[in-house]
Amino acid sequence: MNIDLGKYLSERMQAEYCKKKDPGPVITMAREYGCPAKIVARQLTEELSRKMQVKGMEGPWRYITKEIMAESARALQLDPAKIRYVFQYEQKGMMDEILSAQFTKYYKSDRKIRSTIAQVIRNIACEGNVVIVGRGGVSIVHDIPRSLHIMLEAPLEWRSLRISEKYTMKQEEARKECIDIDKKRQQFREYFQGKNTDYTRYDVTLNCMTLSVDEIVKIIIKAVEVKKLI
Repeated sequence: MNIDLGKYLSERMQAEYCKKKDPGPVITMAREYGCPAKIVARQLTEELSRKMQVKGMEGPWRYITKEIMAESARALQLDPAKIRYVFQYEQKGMMDEILSAQFTKYYKSDRKIRSTIAQVIRNIACEGNVVIVGRGGVSIVHDIPRSLHIMLEAPLEWRSLRISEKYTMKQEEARKECIDIDKKRQQFREYFQGKNTDYTRYDVTLNCMTLSVDEIVKIIIKAVEVKKLI
């Protein structure tokens, strides 16, 4: 269930850190480019919410992805367009940083922007009943005990074919785009977790070529139940 989170997130960002004694549950979902993460997340949260209702437990599940940029911009008092480059996996050069600091009234450093993004994600994760799609989630909330970390992957040629069909591109161009975006997403995660770290591995890795969305959701639900997150 994907709901309007503007008011919800603003209320949660009143405090700098989540005060919840038992943070979570939270699911992070990373994906290689071309894997249907949003479709999986939407179906997963609908099923989790249904199970919660059957058990008489409070609070629906929701998934978030682009809302993180809007809330991070709000926390920084910036137009979302000013921080979009971070979510496009880009970084400012040193000269851009110097010029921005001198001539931009509401200048925020690249480090400040990224730390705010991490804070927003962590606060949302602490509140619980949420699936965080992308945004380096596994790197930021891996230490929360009530968490599950999923990776969706598939062979490069399968993904490039999907992208070429979706965006009417030549398959070779789509293949290069998959490689490029996968690399940038990995660099984004490494910004928060560091390189060559063993502490942010995924709990479950699923092949989107051989498993349907329904099958992927059922597997994740089973993992959620095994970990007693619902």
